[in-house]
Amino acid sequence: LFQASLSIWGWGSLGIVLFLITFGPFVIFYLAFYILCFVGGGLVVTLLFGKTNSEKYLEQCEHSFLPPTSTGVPKCLEEMKREARTIKIDRRLTGANIIDEPLQQVIQFSLRDYVQYWYYTLSDDESFLLEIRQTLQNALIQFATRSKEIDWQPYFTTRIVDDFGTHLRVFRKAQQKITEKDDQVKGTAEDLIDTFFEVEVEMEKEVCRDLVCTSPKDEEGFLFIHTTLLILLYLLLPPGDFQNKIMRYFVREILARGILLPLINQLSDPDYINQYVIWMIRDSNCNYEAFMNIIKLSDNIGELEAVRDKAAEELQYLRSLDTAGDDINTIKNQINSLLFVKKVCDSRIQRLQSGKEINTVKLAANFGKLCTVPLDSILVDNVALQFFMDYMQQTGGQAHLFFWMTVEGYRVTAQQQLEVLLSRQRDGKHQTNQTKGLLRAAAVGIYEQYLSEKASPRVTVDDYLVAKLADTLNHEDPTPEIFDDIQRKVYELMLRDERFYPSFRQNALYVRMLAELDMLKDPSFRGSDDGDGGKVSLDDLSNVSSDDSVQLHAYISDTGVCNDHGKTYALYAITVHRRNLNSEEMWKTYRRYSDFHDFHMRITEQFENLSSILKLPGKKTFNNMDRDFLEKRKKDLNAYLQLLLTPEMMKASPALAHCVYDFLENKAYSKGKGDFARKMDTFVNPLRNSMRNVSNAVKSLPDSLAEGMTKMSDNMGKMSERLGQDIKQSFFKVPPLIPKTDSDPEHYRVSAQLDDNVDDNIPLRVMLLLMDEVFDLKERNQWLRRNIKNLLQQLIRATYGDTINRKIVDHVDWMTSPEQVADSVKRFRDAFWPNGILAETVPCRDKAIRMRTRIAGKTKLLAIMPDELKHIIGAETTRKGILRVFEMFQHNQLNRRMVYVFLEGFLETLFPQYKFRDLFNKLHSRSKQMQKYKQKLQTTQAPSLQKR
Repeated sequence: LFQASLSIWGWGSLGIVLFLITFGPFVIFYLAFYILCFVGGGLVVTLLFGKTNSEKYLEQCEHSFLPPTSTGVPKCLEEMKREARTIKIDRRLTGANIIDEPLQQVIQFSLRDYVQYWYYTLSDDESFLLEIRQTLQNALIQFATRSKEIDWQPYFTTRIVDDFGTHLRVFRKAQQKITEKDDQVKGTAEDLIDTFFEVEVEMEKEVCRDLVCTSPKDEEGFLFIHTTLLILLYLLLPPGDFQNKIMRYFVREILARGILLPLINQLSDPDYINQYVIWMIRDSNCNYEAFMNIIKLSDNIGELEAVRDKAAEELQYLRSLDTAGDDINTIKNQINSLLFVKKVCDSRIQRLQSGKEINTVKLAANFGKLCTVPLDSILVDNVALQFFMDYMQQTGGQAHLFFWMTVEGYRVTAQQQLEVLLSRQRDGKHQTNQTKGLLRAAAVGIYEQYLSEKASPRVTVDDYLVAKLADTLNHEDPTPEIFDDIQRKVYELMLRDERFYPSFRQNALYVRMLAELDMLKDPSFRGSDDGDGGKVSLDDLSNVSSDDSVQLHAYISDTGVCNDHGKTYALYAITVHRRNLNSEEMWKTYRRYSDFHDFHMRITEQFENLSSILKLPGKKTFNNMDRDFLEKRKKDLNAYLQLLLTPEMMKASPALAHCVYDFLENKAYSKGKGDFARKMDTFVNPLRNSMRNVSNAVKSLPDSLAEGMTKMSDNMGKMSERLGQDIKQSFFKVPPLIPKTDSDPEHYRVSAQLDDNVDDNIPLRVMLLLMDEVFDLKERNQWLRRNIKNLLQQLIRATYGDTINRKIVDHVDWMTSPEQVADSVKRFRDAFWPNGILAETVPCRDKAIRMRTRIAGKTKLLAIMPDELKHIIGAETTRKGILRVFEMFQHNQLNRRMVYVFLEGFLETLFPQYKFRDLFNKLHSRSKQMQKYKQKLQTTQAPSLQKR
C-alpha cells in the first residue's frame, strides 16, 4: 500500500510539473475562463431557442385559448353564415301612422348615435340591434295602449295646476321665511333653496326631494331614476325581454343617460325657460314703461350691469355714425333714451351696493310727496276701498263704512226692482204689494242692524234723522232714496273726522294703496338723479289745484298719422304750459284718440254732472291722407281741452284736477278700463250694482222672503248675500290670538283647501287656485277675494255658461289627439336631431346675455298683463305676483323639483293601480331634510308623551 501510494503521488506530481512547464504558471486562470465561456454560451443558445419557439406558439394561440375543437363545430358555423337571414320589423307602434313615423325616426336615431357607433367595433351581427329595437318598440306599444285607457282630463285640469300651485306656495313661504329671519340682510340663493326644501317637507309631511334636486352626483346615481325606469320596463316589456338582465340594464342606461337626464337638464335650465317664455309671447311688443319698471324694481346687480353695458355699447355705436339731415334727430333721441337707461341703472346699482333702502313703498312713505286721492274716488274703486276697509277696521269705524256700502247696494237693488215692477205693471202683471213688502223688509233690516238702539256696533248720526227714517218706514212705502240723508251724514263724518279719512292719508296703508293704484313715484328716480329733469311728475302736478297762482294751459299743437304693425291711427301732440309766480314750465305729451275717449269715459263715470257739459267728438274711421278730417278733429279736441281746463270747472270739482293732470303728464297714458271691462261693469263691479251689498239686511229676513227677493232680482240678491257675508266676517270677526299651527291651510297642498262653496266648474276652481297663489290673495281681506270669485263666476257664466266643462274636455282631447302628439314628437326629434344629425351640446351662453334675457322675459310678462287685472287686484300686487313666478324659475334646483313632481304625477295617473306614491316616498326617504324633520317631530312629541 505504501508503495502504491508513493507511485500515485509521484506520477501526480510529475504530471503537474510537466503541465506547468508546458502551459506556464497562469494556466489556472485560462482554465477558469474557458469553463465560464462554455457555460455562458450554453445559456445564450438556450434563451434564443426558447424565445423563438415561444413567439411561434403565442402566434398560434392569439385568437383562441380554447382547446382544439372537433370538425363538426366549424362546419355548423360555416352553414349558419351561408343562410340568408331576413330582418323583419313591424313598424306599427300606436296605431296612428302620423305618430309612428316620427317615433320610428327617434328610435333609429337613438340606436345610431348611442349604440351602433360602439357596437360595430365589436361585432357585425345585426341580431343584437334588432333585439334592442324590438324591445323599445314593445315598450312604446304598451305605453300607447295604456295611455289610450286613461282619462287625462283630471291630470291636465287639476293635478298639474295643484302641483304648480303647491310649488309656488312653497316658494312664497320660503321667501317669507328668509325675509323674517333678517329684514336687512338679503338671503343668498343657497339659503333660499335650503329653506324651500324645509318648507316642502313641512307641507308634504312624507317626502322631500332635496337629494335628487341639489346634488348632480346623487341624481345620476340615485335610485329614483334607475328604480323608476326598471319598474316602467317591468310594466311595459314582455316577461321574456325583462328577464334578460343584460338587455334590461342596457335599455335602462340608454333611456336614463341618453334621453331622460338630458331632457331634465334642459327643462330645468333657467336660461332655457326664459328663452321659452320670450318665444311664447313673441307676438307681444316690449313696452317701454314696463321695461323701465323692471329696471327700477330689479335687485340683481348682474341684470343692471348687463343692461348698462349694452346701453353703453349702443351709445358708442350711435356716436360713431356719420349722419346728417332728418336722421340726426332720430339718433339724438335714441342717444338720450340710452343715456337715461344708463343713468337709471347706475343709480340703482349704487343703491344696491351701498345697502340703502330700495323698497319703493318705504321710500315714498319717508321721502316722497304723495298724491291726494279723494274719498269719493276711494269708495268707488275696488283696490282703494280694500285698504280703506282695513284702516277703518283698525280705528273702529268699520260700521260707518259698511253702512255706506250697504245703503249703496240697497239703492241700486231697489231701483232695479222698481223698474221691474213698472215693466210688469205695463204688461198687466201686478205684484206691487209683494215687491214693496220685500223692499220694506230689507230697509227695516238695514235700520235694525245699523241705526236702532239694539245695533252693535251702532252708526252715530243725529237722532232726529234716525227718528225721521223710522217714521218713514212705518208710514210710507220705501224708496231707493230713503237712506240718502243719513248716508250723506255718514260720508261727511268719514271725510271730516280726524279718526277716519284725514288720518288714513297719513297711514302706511295709504301709501300701499297708492302703490296698488300705480300712483306712487319712487323718490330715488326724480329730477336730475335720473336725467329726466324736464319731466313733470304727477306729484308736482297734484298740488296745482291747491294754489290759485298756478295756471295750466294745454292745446294740441300738431297732428300726425302713425302706422304700428299695420294699424293706422292719428296721434296728437299736446303742448302743456304751467305757470306760477316764480317760474314757467312747458312740455309736450302725445295722445291717441282712444286715450281721449278712455279719459272722457273715466271722468264722466266718476263725475256724473260732466256728462251733460263735456261732449267728446265721436269715433270715425278715416283715410290716412284725409288732412281735413285731422284738422277738424284737432279743432274739436282743442275745444274739449279748453272747456275742461276752465278755472270754474277745476274749482267746482277739485278731484277732477287730479285726473286731468294725470292725463297731461309727460308719460305713457295708462288707460283706466278696456272696452271689455266696461261691458262687464254691469255685473263685475261690486260697488256699482247689487253686489255692494244688501245681503245682511236680506239675511235677517225669513228664508222664504229671502228666497223671493233672490228670485225677483234675477239672482242678484244671492250674489249680494255671499259678498255681504264676507264683508261682515272680514270686519267683525275676532282676530286670532295664537300663531299659526300645522292646522293652518297654508301648511297643506293647494288642492286641500278648495272652497266648498265654489262651483264644481273646473275652470273656475283652476283660476281661483292660480289667482290665490300667484298674487297671494289669501293675505288680502275676504271682501276682495270674494269679489274676484264673483268676477270669475260671472265671467265664465256669461262667456260659456254650462258648456265650459265640455269645452275643457274637448281641449284636452285636442291636446292628446294624434295630430298634436305627432307634432310634439316631431318637435322633440327636431330639437335633439336637427336635420337628422345629433345636436351638439349647446355652449353655455355668456352671463351678460343671460342677464339681459331675464330682463327681456320679465318685461314681456309685465307688458302682457291686462289693465283690467290691475284694476281688480292692484298694480303693485300684479307686479309682485308676476315677478314672484318669474323669480321661482330662476333656480335650477327648484326647476328640477318641479319636473320630478310632474313626472311623478304623470306616472301615478298612467298606472293608478300600482302604488307609485309609496315607491316615491321610499325613494326620497334618504333626504337629509326628511331626517331632520322626523327628529324635530320626535323632539316636539316627546314632552306630550311624557305628560300622558
